[in-house]
Amino acid sequence: MNALVRLSLAGLLMAGTAAGAAAADMKRGGSVNVATIGEPPTLDPSASTADVVGMIAQHYFETLYTFGRDWKVVPLLAAEAPRISADGKEYVIPLRSGVKFHDGSVMTAADAVASLQRWLQNAVRGKQAAPFVAEVAASDPQTVRIALKEPYAPLLGLLALPTSAAVIMPAAKATPQITDIVGTGPYRFKERQPDRYILLTRFEDYTARSGEPDFFGGRRTPYLDEVRFVPAPNANTRVEGALGGQYHYADSLPVEAFPSLSGQAKVEPVVLERFGWPVMYFNTKEGALTNQGVRQAVLASLNFSDMLEAAFGDRKFFEPDGALYPKGFVWHATAGTEAYDKGDAGKAKAMAKAAGYDGRPIRILTSMQYEFHHKMAVVAAEYMKQAGFTVDLQVSDWATLTQRRGEPGLWEIYFTHSPFLPEPALNSFLSNSAPGWWATPEKDRLVGAFNATGDTAKRAEIWAEIQKLAYEQVPIAKVGNFSSLGARSKNLTGFQPSPWPFFWDVALQN
Repeated sequence: MNALVRLSLAGLLMAGTAAGAAAADMKRGGSVNVATIGEPPTLDPSASTADVVGMIAQHYFETLYTFGRDWKVVPLLAAEAPRISADGKEYVIPLRSGVKFHDGSVMTAADAVASLQRWLQNAVRGKQAAPFVAEVAASDPQTVRIALKEPYAPLLGLLALPTSAAVIMPAAKATPQITDIVGTGPYRFKERQPDRYILLTRFEDYTARSGEPDFFGGRRTPYLDEVRFVPAPNANTRVEGALGGQYHYADSLPVEAFPSLSGQAKVEPVVLERFGWPVMYFNTKEGALTNQGVRQAVLASLNFSDMLEAAFGDRKFFEPDGALYPKGFVWHATAGTEAYDKGDAGKAKAMAKAAGYDGRPIRILTSMQYEFHHKMAVVAAEYMKQAGFTVDLQVSDWATLTQRRGEPGLWEIYFTHSPFLPEPALNSFLSNSAPGWWATPEKDRLVGAFNATGDTAKRAEIWAEIQKLAYEQVPIAKVGNFSSLGARSKNLTGFQPSPWPFFWDVALQN
């Protein structure tokens, strides 16, 4: 094994091939400890867009579709790709037969229908799709039919995503607030000790797909007896735990730890190049930033290069870039990016005055559990102060932040990040109901046109217009591109770096 696992999102195809080749050497048994950035705000992946929730829940809940190599949507609980009508308004989804839930019952179309209806009513991304859905019904015991009011190109991508996820559970369990965690995944929920661990155990009756593993898709094999997710909010605790052998995998580490993790006998750094983008969400619903001119002034005040430098230090881990998708993606565009990375205090102050900014505090939510979020927020606050803004920087744990961002009266800006999602419509800021609540006629018109066509070239043109509008209306501010750092025990075989690390098809050597 190399001393460094370094992959880009585009290079994950190679990782899937290597993992398949190693499968013959894997043995069942053992328990692994996975250090996460903190306590998840919920165990229900429909209820949160937080990566830590999706990372954990994908082991016990599954979706109809998921992402295979090259981020292609592939079937998971569905038997095959949907049959889509010529007008794009009907999706007929055959289900795999004999799939068992953790309570021993067998999945039917009734379960899938109830679960999808729950998702449409309660999940941020389900609510994003809901206006386009006329009906979800069972054609027969093993077939689901989704009728649309109009064509909606992002539907399959939304059904595949592990955050704000369209997970399938028994119909009787598909209540708005779930009380029992009963899924179909390779591991089943056993116990949660708050602030200590979430324990999952192998589901002995797991119904795997046939064929070979295919990134998140294909055959999933639960080799491990147990997977224990351990909240470790302090980044240095995660680093020291990885170095000391306490954790078999440690997620989201500060880039300063890279030298100490390199050249070790028992642990190695895992770098996922161009993992994603740090982003500031602006509250357009309540408070000082409902004024578009004030948001534009905030954007003009920010020096994103300095924010990235403070957060990551080493240029191999970051790249100033205002395009919402970097070069190499079909969605890459430069429209609107002339407003990126200005850091002009004088201009920002004049813009804020012209817009009528009255000195009200701008509350910025951030968390030290993602250390790079906090470092960027501190620098952003200083630039905003230089431009005359009154800033109230509020630091909390990540679970509290994800709860508070749902209350429009509690904040003006919050920091988060996202991987570069393969379908742009999966980005939550495009949803009118996502925290930030960007909802304007211009945005709705463009997003509607983007979602209505399946022509990739046409969609790329519309995406450039959406990006330009985002720089004009400022519902978000992209900070740049960044690479993520984790740490893996060298006796953990089959592990594939990904935005949401998973531990099926993973085994312990010793």
